[in-house]
Amino acid sequence: MSLRASLRSAVSGGDGKPLLSLRQIVNMNLGFFGIQFSFGLQQSNMSPIYKYLGAHDATLPYLWLAGPVTGLIVQPLIGALSDRTLSPLGRRTPYFLIGALIATLGLLAMPYSPALWVAAGLLWILDAANNVTMEPYRAFVSDRLSRDQHAVGFLMQSAFTGLSQTLAYLMPSLLVLLGLHAGLVNAHGIPYAVVVAFLIGAVFSIGTVGWSAWTTPELPLGAEEVARIRAAPRSPGATVREILDAVREMPPTMRQLALMMLFQWYAMFCYWEYIPLSLARTLFGAADPHSADFTRAVLINGQIGGFYNFLAFLAALAMLPLARRYGARALHVCSLLAGGVGLLTLPQVHSHALLFVPMAGLGIAWASMMGNPYALLADSVPPQRAGVYMGLFNVFIVVPMLLQIVTLPLYYGVLLRGNPENVIRLAGALLLAAALLTLRVDRGRHAAAQ
Repeated sequence: MSLRASLRSAVSGGDGKPLLSLRQIVNMNLGFFGIQFSFGLQQSNMSPIYKYLGAHDATLPYLWLAGPVTGLIVQPLIGALSDRTLSPLGRRTPYFLIGALIATLGLLAMPYSPALWVAAGLLWILDAANNVTMEPYRAFVSDRLSRDQHAVGFLMQSAFTGLSQTLAYLMPSLLVLLGLHAGLVNAHGIPYAVVVAFLIGAVFSIGTVGWSAWTTPELPLGAEEVARIRAAPRSPGATVREILDAVREMPPTMRQLALMMLFQWYAMFCYWEYIPLSLARTLFGAADPHSADFTRAVLINGQIGGFYNFLAFLAALAMLPLARRYGARALHVCSLLAGGVGLLTLPQVHSHALLFVPMAGLGIAWASMMGNPYALLADSVPPQRAGVYMGLFNVFIVVPMLLQIVTLPLYYGVLLRGNPENVIRLAGALLLAAALLTLRVDRGRHAAAQ
């Protein structure tokens, strides 16, 4: 039976929620295209923007502090609030629409940053807005889909992540191919190819989220659930208590995922921060951010980033039937092993063409990271608290990033010899460790009902 046929084979799932067609699942997840296009622009361009504005290599982790800190604070708070929101648009929709609008404004302003502190400040605003959007959106997917379709829904998000970040990484190179001069920069030294890419991202941010909100309304809440929400206290203290209660009552599967996420996301932050610098050295022996070779390395980073994200798009689609047969945990273990091997070997490659071989492993790993852990989580948490738990799950992403930001500068010069290539090798080793830790994670299915 085909995936499309299997999705339409019944009117409702085991939990009574209507089963959606593949087209409906695509529509509801299209907003992830815009959200992840924004993240892709950050991942591929923020370190170069910081370097253009005068940042030093060892301080780059500190300048990336916005994402982890805003995620740590904003996502659990917004997730808890969305669990107790009643509005004509639903519980989740107001949050991801407002977040998308603010993110759009941040994307419009970022490439015109006149100084390093302005770019860093705008990143704080942009990341806060994306975090306001992100977890209510994931909770919306968990709310809207039957548990039988959770894996399909979250892997579809992963597919859109791969597709959008492919375009985000490639956009400056595509603009150069279309005739925009690679060396043409604005008054602050930022290439116009980057400027235009951010403007395109702003259009995607609000356009795709708006489409998902319009085509896929939230399911109406039952009378009992509405009464529970209206009776719940709405003070800031009550929201904090709700988050603390959720931490104390955290499902075992979610606790087991925490350690795996520590290694997985520490690794990815190492990669995003230092891959442009590593490529400049391995391919051209360049360290000067104003040299032509460094600019070439930034464009190549966009190309290989686009490749691994496009491969993630294809891999996520391939994982849709595999997840039903083998389960999210087994897929995640194999995917992380592929990514770890890829990053360990990447600094050994000194040919532009051969870079795409190890990046294939990272593409498979990235597809799994953006889908399978969330499928394991959604199966283990109570539906009425999906928002707060999706927000808390993001803590397992931002804490490793905060830890990386604080610790990496301390040993960058001594243990890693001030060499960005060694940061990429470290990232590969950490992904292998994360694969082993995934083996101890329970599958989580039906834990929410228990």
